Amino acid sequence: MTRAATVPAEVTQTLATLETGVCAALPGKPDIVRLCLVALLARGHVLLEDVPGVGKTTLAKALAKALGLSQTRVQFTNDFLPSDLLGVSVYSAQTGAFQIRQGPVFTHVLLADELNRASPRAQSALLEAMSESAVSLDGKTMPLPNPFFVIATQNPLESAGVFPLPESQLDRFLMRLSLGYPSAEVETQLLMSDPAELPAPAPVSAEALAHALLLVPQILLGQSCADYAYAIVSRTRQDKDLAAGASPRASIALARAARAHALFEGRGFVTPEDIRAVALPVLGHRVRPAPSRAMGGDARAANDAIVRRLVSAVPLPL
Repeated sequence: MTRAATVPAEVTQTLATLETGVCAALPGKPDIVRLCLVALLARGHVLLEDVPGVGKTTLAKALAKALGLSQTRVQFTNDFLPSDLLGVSVYSAQTGAFQIRQGPVFTHVLLADELNRASPRAQSALLEAMSESAVSLDGKTMPLPNPFFVIATQNPLESAGVFPLPESQLDRFLMRLSLGYPSAEVETQLLMSDPAELPAPAPVSAEALAHALLLVPQILLGQSCADYAYAIVSRTRQDKDLAAGASPRASIALARAARAHALFEGRGFVTPEDIRAVALPVLGHRVRPAPSRAMGGDARAANDAIVRRLVSAVPLPL
């Protein structure tokens, strides 16, 4: 019988310090910070759908700072080329040979700003790098830094000059999140202070982060929790309000995220509460509502409402 993993006290302390540091740089959003860190530990990527100016860049910078990792921001536009992201092979007159000049994708934390403004070809280049954790340049396969974490953003309100990500590409993101507007208390505090004065998180050690990343796959997901996760995913495939349900890749993503969430709670095993905590951000973008449930064209609102209903309808295992 498989036993629950033992979570060392230093790992629990490291994750708590990491979470506290990022929350201090992005006040009022502890739930979003926790989910972003869960996605990182699960070796997934995050898609942030939000209007400009709510803190997406601040979140990415704070994560990189707290992790002690390199961070790069890429602004996607209609004329953005795959080579602008991956790099190019340049001829060197000194050596008489071609040399690879690496692009901005060679970083630990990549903020892909307004991804839906890039052409489908440029989008595919990033999503391939996300899936493979490597890129091919001049016939050579080059691994990306470890860990490699993408925070992609898109403005859901704009429709002119954008290329919406199809379902097959949305599926490459572990989670889809939204920061939303800050509370009145947080925003008034920002107005009265200088945003530059927000505390910068102290970086955690690389060894502690590597230990946490290696520990996630060892977190026990028992039979009852596996059945519970499958029951949620299975209902998305049978519900009349959905035109397409979640795939087996979504089931695997749900299990990975639940394991990482359990680790943040200091447990070596998954509980149904871990699965519920990550179900909406993991499954919301992996289902498609039926035309009759699109709610005036707002597919995301329809998806989220249906997923919430399905999750609440599945009884918790004893």
